[in-house]
Amino acid sequence: MAFSDEQSISREELALAARNHGMPLEALRYDITPTGLHYLLIHYDIPVVDSAAWRLELDGSVERPLLLSLDELMARPAVTQPVTMECAGNGRARLSPRPISQPWLLEAVGTGQWTGTPLAPLLEEAGVGGDAIDVAFTGLDRGVEGGVEQDYVRGLAVDEARRPDVLLAYALNGQPLPPQHGYPLRLLLPGWYGMAQVKWLRRITVLDEPFTGYQNVKAYRYRRTPDDDEGTPVTRMACRALMAPPGIPDFLSRRRHLNVGPCTIVGKAWSGWAPIERVEVSVDGGRNWQAADLDQAVGPAAWRPWTYSWSSVEPGDYEVCCRARDAAGNVQPDAPDWNVGGYAVNAVQRVAVTVAADHS
Repeated sequence: MAFSDEQSISREELALAARNHGMPLEALRYDITPTGLHYLLIHYDIPVVDSAAWRLELDGSVERPLLLSLDELMARPAVTQPVTMECAGNGRARLSPRPISQPWLLEAVGTGQWTGTPLAPLLEEAGVGGDAIDVAFTGLDRGVEGGVEQDYVRGLAVDEARRPDVLLAYALNGQPLPPQHGYPLRLLLPGWYGMAQVKWLRRITVLDEPFTGYQNVKAYRYRRTPDDDEGTPVTRMACRALMAPPGIPDFLSRRRHLNVGPCTIVGKAWSGWAPIERVEVSVDGGRNWQAADLDQAVGPAAWRPWTYSWSSVEPGDYEVCCRARDAAGNVQPDAPDWNVGGYAVNAVQRVAVTVAADHS
């Protein structure tokens, strides 16, 4: 992993940023993110898939290997559930030194209504062997990473794969998956970071030994130093709250501008570890915190809406912050926790706001 102490973005990072995109933070006002606003990260290229010829293989340490068409999968019992998904690298562009990778600020998140069929019954139908340890999910996308040509493959412990909320998803927000979101089929693993939700899924392999592929063993691991070869795996989403920045933006700096008067700040909070139980807001850079009002989430795996009434908005410059706490006791830190890959960077959001009597 390369690093930069400079504020400038490299040509390589710019190329990544041009093909991926984040969710504009004003879209936090939607409970369900419109498909075109949902964040997007594509590791290699978007494959062109003929859905009529496409088949999903389920093989490995099973008694009855399966070969299923898209129509056969769609004929099985279907589930629709709202799920919040976040990129593991969300926030890495704010680190110093900055890991050279997709330069996310805060926008790599979204919540979709995903429709698919549960994975667990297919594993049962195939007859998973008693010696099964991991399940490998192989996508159709292929590239070179770490100097190795490879398919995008992620491994998952068999007990995680058997969770009842894990889906093989073929629709997003009531429509077939768009090509960039994994058409015709992707894995949906609620609570986990996006790298685990393998797109363009073509094969599921049950393994009787630990999975040792690149995306699990080399990539997506917390390492404190580049020499820390093993680290620990990136799994579930860290506790986080984000606000839709109040007021209107300066075109270039994105500094916010408000008029004097009451202001309602809205946002969303989520955690892959436990339900959100508290969100707090500060308008003075984190010196004093006040509780926000929490609304009900649209589903158990979806972010939780919150609002805060900023009643005494007087002229001046402010730093508005928000932070969340989940039921497991996880709280957003004031400063980012640095790691080599820039993963799970969930520090308190800070928004610069200027209040004037009239900003027209």
